[in-house]
Formats: sequence, structure tokens, C-alpha cells
Amino acid sequence: MFVSDFRKEFYELVQSQRVLLFVASDVDALCACKILQALFQCDHVQYTLVPVSGWQELETAFLEHKEQFRYFILINCGANVDLLDILQPDEDTIFFVCDTHRPVNIVNVYNDTQIKLLIKQDDDLEVPAYDDIFRDEEEEDEEHSGNDSDGSEPSEKRTRLEEEIVQQTMKRRQRREWEARRRDILFDYEQYEYHGTSSAMVMFDLAWMMSKDLNDMLWWAIVGLTDQWIQDKITQMKYVTDVGILQRHVSRHNHRNEDEENTLSVDCTRISFEYDLRLVLYQHWSLHDSLCNTSYTAARFKLWSVHGQKRLQEFLADMGLPLKQVKQKFQSMDISLKENLREMIEESANKFGMKDMRVQTFSIHFGFKHKFLASDVVFATMSLMESPEKDSSGTDHFIQALDSLSRSNLDKLYLGLELAKKQLRATQQTIASCLCTNLVISQGPFLYCSLMEGTPDVMLFSKPASLSLLSKHLLKSFVCSTKNRRCKLLPLVMAAPLSIEQGTVTVVGIPPETDGSDRKNFFGRAFEKAAESTSSRTLHNHFDLSVIELKAEDRSKFLDALVSLLS
Repeated sequence: MFVSDFRKEFYELVQSQRVLLFVASDVDALCACKILQALFQCDHVQYTLVPVSGWQELETAFLEHKEQFRYFILINCGANVDLLDILQPDEDTIFFVCDTHRPVNIVNVYNDTQIKLLIKQDDDLEVPAYDDIFRDEEEEDEEHSGNDSDGSEPSEKRTRLEEEIVQQTMKRRQRREWEARRRDILFDYEQYEYHGTSSAMVMFDLAWMMSKDLNDMLWWAIVGLTDQWIQDKITQMKYVTDVGILQRHVSRHNHRNEDEENTLSVDCTRISFEYDLRLVLYQHWSLHDSLCNTSYTAARFKLWSVHGQKRLQEFLADMGLPLKQVKQKFQSMDISLKENLREMIEESANKFGMKDMRVQTFSIHFGFKHKFLASDVVFATMSLMESPEKDSSGTDHFIQALDSLSRSNLDKLYLGLELAKKQLRATQQTIASCLCTNLVISQGPFLYCSLMEGTPDVMLFSKPASLSLLSKHLLKSFVCSTKNRRCKLLPLVMAAPLSIEQGTVTVVGIPPETDGSDRKNFFGRAFEKAAESTSSRTLHNHFDLSVIELKAEDRSKFLDALVSLLS
């Protein structure tokens, strides 16, 4: 059921208990976790933190810990499936689920005792009514009773029996109609997968309601929202609305009268609202590298072609920036150039058809030396979490990514930025090779692209978030490069090798790249049906239903089934 008062029905309940936190491996979940950890630290709440990257890990971890805990908190996992069916918990176990995945499973919504959903009601949930989905068992018992007559009743009872038969036939027909209607309602409700309000924002809201919100918590909420925007999980409209909400909190926390008494100490944290450039990591890189590795500019300039490289040179010439300045680190550029840089870039971008070169975002200053945009932190944290290092486990990566969000661990954040640069370079190089060798092919109802084993940097894209981001950027670039109008409106299915020893690939489905896109993804259900109908060996282990693992040998029959299903 939905929790209406987070403070009374959730926080005050767990405050005196030992709780177990299950946290999914995405940046928004990490930020929500940091906020909750800070609150628990304030109130001396005992907790155990377990990172989970998929359903299998969640089940294993739950079995391991279920004897010691009664209260479980799930962050960014668990809302979109029937939790009780998967975990089979004891009757006194209670789950608090804070998850952005939609649609919320209908059983979770109407379970009043064990499942408490920490989900904002103002999200467009469109949950079907209880009576449309569930029927009381008493009704069914009534229908089945009275069928045991042996037909030897006297004549005065016969008319009554006939009436009963007519009634039962009517009831059965009504039941069949109800079941057909239920199937349709559930199909409409569960057909598309999408995302709701960021979990970090939900947790910050809780802290704010209890007057325990700090600047650090506000920054984590900002990073959680920015993660959703970078990964295209929410619409531009939703992003702008949520930025507006956070902007009010930023003004409240960071307004200072700059007089003698109120000057900030050197190592103080300051958050400010920015209308900044849509260039990745540009303040920690050179402007040239940033322009080449931002998906927005790379796709608009078509940088994988010679003509595209020429257009980039024209763009820089139009701004009047010397190549020597553009190719050195942003920090080392002439101050006179840096002062008006945003306006210069925006003006020239407009001439080159890039109208959305600036975007509403936030930045944080740690003292005078360290300044980061919210998107910098998202890329750094994501790269640390999906680091391709063979030596360390997923939990090590999770802990490292979690640590990088604290201001006391800036060295880890800078390490994440270096990894992010490597990842972004590899992404653009892979996109260029896919487009130049025509690896993106139309299968009819969708586009398909498969990365081969042995492709440079292919192991960087075996993890779900990296592959999803690559797929989204590839689709954007493909839409800019193709002249076929029909192909511009198609979704994309992308496969990358996962384990060469086991012969498995990761497959992800991306919705069409259109301006008015509502970011709803229908591939989750389509993948399930295609795997079912062909008995393909798949593993639906990820919290995002549109990411699956598949045996490489079953790939062709799986794709054939997907084509016929979506045609």
C-alpha cells in the first residue's frame, strides 16, 4: 500500500529497530541511500547495508538475512514485481519500498500489511481499481456450490433448479467477461515501463519534513535527479519541474548576505543554480575533448565523418577561439576567454542548429578550489560503479562509488572523473565504428545493432547502465545521420557480449528517439513474450525489465520472435 505520512508510518517505525537496506546499483539509489544513512546517523538507528545488482542477488541476500531482521528497506528495486511471490517472507516481515520503477505491481499496491510503498502519490500512477483486478473468494464458492445435483428432484423443484442453472450460467458469463476485462486492464497498465520521481528526492523530502535536511543531503537529491535526466529516464518537462522544486531548497540553504559577519569560511560547501553548457566534464577536460565526446554535439556535428570534423573546426572558428586554447585543459585557458565562454558557445551553437546548448543544472563548490557540476558527479559515480576492473567485486565498486559522493573523499571523485573520460571516449569511438560500418540495421519494427567480440573496449559495455547509455547515444546519432524518415521513428535493440566462457550476451531495448517522447519503454514485456514463445534461454535478472541476458546461440530465434511480435 502507499504510505501517506512518511514520517509516522515509516521513519518513526524503523527508528527504534534494526533495519536492513537493499540498495540497487544506480546513482539515484546511491544518493537516496546516502540521505537515509545521514538521517540514521542523526538518530542512532542501527542498519545493515547490502548492495544488490539484480533479482538473484536480492533473493540470496534476503534468504541470508531474513532471520535477523523484521524491517527491510528496498531502494530502487522491488516495486515493479510481486515482492511476496519472489521472496516468500514470513508473515510479520515488513518491506518499505522506495523505487522509481513504474508501473508499480498491482499486488504491492493493494497489500496493506507487509508492503509499504514510499512513492509520491502525485506521480501519474494510473493504478487500476481494486474491484477490476481482484474478486472475493466467497463469490467464487457460491458459483461452484449447487453443481452437485443428481437430476432426480421432484417436479416442483425442477423449475427452481432451472432458475438456478440460468443464474449460474449468467454468473459464469459475467465472470468470463470480468476476467477478459481484467486481462485488458492489466495489459494496458503493465505494457510500458517508465520511471517516477527520483528516490533521492523522495528521501530528501522526508528529511525536509523532519527539519533534518542539510546542504549535503540537498546535493545528493540534485545528483539523483540529474542521473535520471542523463540516463533519459524522465521527460524534459518532469526534469524542469523537479529542478524548480530543488531550486527553492537551494535558495533556502545557500543564501548568505555577503557582509563582514556572514562571509563563508574557505572550506565551506556552496550549491548554486546554473544555466550551464550541455558539455560533459568540460571543466575537468579540454573544451575540444568535451565537444567531441558529448553525445548532443557529436550527433549534431556528425563527428564520425570527415565532413563532421570540418564542421567542428568551423564552429570553433565562428567563436573565434584559438585551437591552442581549445585543446588545453579548461582550467588553464585564458581568463578573458573563460569569462564569456558560455554566451559565445551558445551564440555559435544557435547558428549551427543546436538550440538546446545550455541546460538548467546545479553546481557545488568545496572551498575555492573544487567545483563540480551535478552531471560531473553522475558520470564519475557511474564509472566507479561499473568499473571494468577484474580484481575487485561488485560490492567493492559499490562502496567506492558510495564513498565518492562524500566531500571527504574528493580523490575518489577525481578518480571517477578519469574513468568517466575513458568511458565517454570509448562510447563515441564505438558509435563511430557502428555507423561507419553500417552495423545498425532495420529489422522491420525496430533497429538492431550487435557489438562483436574483439571490438575495442567491448568489455566496458557489458554492464547494463553503460550499455543503455551507449544505446541511447547511438540511437541519437543514427537519427541524425540517416536519411530514411521511417528509421528515425524506430526503437533500438542492442546486444553486447557479456561472458565469452558462458556464451552469453546482454540485450537492451531503447524506445524511439522523438522530441515528444514520453520515455515509456515497451521492450520489457516484449522480451518476456519472445523468450517464452521460443524457449530461448534468457535471464531476466535486472531491475530494469528492458535489460536481459541471453544465450548467444538463441539470439536469432529470439530476434525472429521479437520481429513477429512487434510487427
